[in-house]
Amino acid sequence: MTPNPTPMAETTEAPLWNENEPAKVESWRLHILLEAGYPVHLAEQIAGSEVDLHDAVQLVTRGCDHTTAAEILL
Repeated sequence: MTPNPTPMAETTEAPLWNENEPAKVESWRLHILLEAGYPVHLAEQIAGSEVDLHDAVQLVTRGCDHTTAAEILL
């Protein structure tokens, strides 16, 4: 009688990109922009775009008005 082969362990692979990830990233970006002093309506526009977040924060850190910074970036 031959022994039963050891069953293979089931592997579950986590998806590389969860459907919810873009929303999490946008939420994080919004948080950073609000901390930098952007008004909510501008922060939402920038957070949902492909604007470089570091550029958005750096412009206001260097004294650029938030509205002007948004016009430059968007």
